[in-house]
Amino acid sequence: MAGISRGTSPAPPNASDDPLVTLASLPGVADSVDSVRKGVDRVYGHRVMRRRSNEVTSEAALRGARGSAALSGADWALEEVRRRTDFGVEGEPRTVGAALRLTAESGQLLSVWRQSPLRVLARLHLVAAGGESADETVGRPRLAGEPVDEPLIELALPDADEVAGRLDGLSRMLLAGTEAPALVTAAVVHGELLALRPFASCNGLVARAAERIVLVGSGLDPKSICPAEVGHAELGRAAYAAALEGYVSGTPEGVAAWIAHCGRAVELGVRESTAVCEALQRGAA
Repeated sequence: MAGISRGTSPAPPNASDDPLVTLASLPGVADSVDSVRKGVDRVYGHRVMRRRSNEVTSEAALRGARGSAALSGADWALEEVRRRTDFGVEGEPRTVGAALRLTAESGQLLSVWRQSPLRVLARLHLVAAGGESADETVGRPRLAGEPVDEPLIELALPDADEVAGRLDGLSRMLLAGTEAPALVTAAVVHGELLALRPFASCNGLVARAAERIVLVGSGLDPKSICPAEVGHAELGRAAYAAALEGYVSGTPEGVAAWIAHCGRAVELGVRESTAVCEALQRGAA
C-alpha cells in the first residue's frame, strides 16, 4: 500500500511520547502484529477481492454483527440473523439489532473519529441504544451513581471521575497519532472501553465497534473484510473475559496477552472472510 504502510498510523509529533509504541515492544506482540498483517494481506490478495469485494464486505459486516451480539448474550445462528427483520426493544432481539445498527453506522464515522473519538463513541452508544433520546443516559458517559447494565463483564466498575479522566486521556492519545501497529491501537481502544464501561448499557457492543473503526481507519483493513468480532465470539466469552482481566491488571504480561488475544480474533475473522471468498469463487454463495 502506498504511503502509510498497512496497519500503521501517521507518526506523532514526538514518537518518544507515544505510549502505544511501548506496548508494541512487549514480548510476543510483534509476532502477533506480523501474523495478523500477513493474514490480512493474504485475504486481500484473493482473486475474488478484485471483482467482488463489496460482497465480501457485506458478508463480513453481517458475520461481525452476529459475533458481537453473541458476546453480549444473543448467540443466534447466522441464518437467523440474516432472515430476521424484527428486532424488538428488549432481550436478545434488541441486542442483535443493536449490533447490526452499529456495524452499519461505524463505516460512516471514520472521518469524525480522526477529529473527535469521543463524539463517535457517543454516537455509537446512541445508535446501539436505538436512538432512545428520551433516556438521559443515552449518548453520554455515565454520571456518579448511575448503574451499568453489562452483566457479562464482572470486573470492578471504575467510578465516573476515573471514567471521564481515562476517556479524555484515550482521546488525546488517539488524536496525537501513533507509530504503533493498528492491532495495538485497536486492542487498547477495545480494552479501555470494556474496562471503563463508560455508558449505562451496550458497552461491549460499542467497544467492539470502536475496535473495528480503528482497524479500518488505520489502513490495516480498509474494506472492512476481517471481522474481529467473529474471532472474539469463536474464542468464547470465557477466554474473552480472561484476556480482559489481563489487560485490566496492567501487567506487561496481561496487556501483551490481551493484544495477542485481539490479534487471534482478527486472524479468525480473516479465516472467515477467506472462506466467504472461496465460496463466492465456487459459486456457492
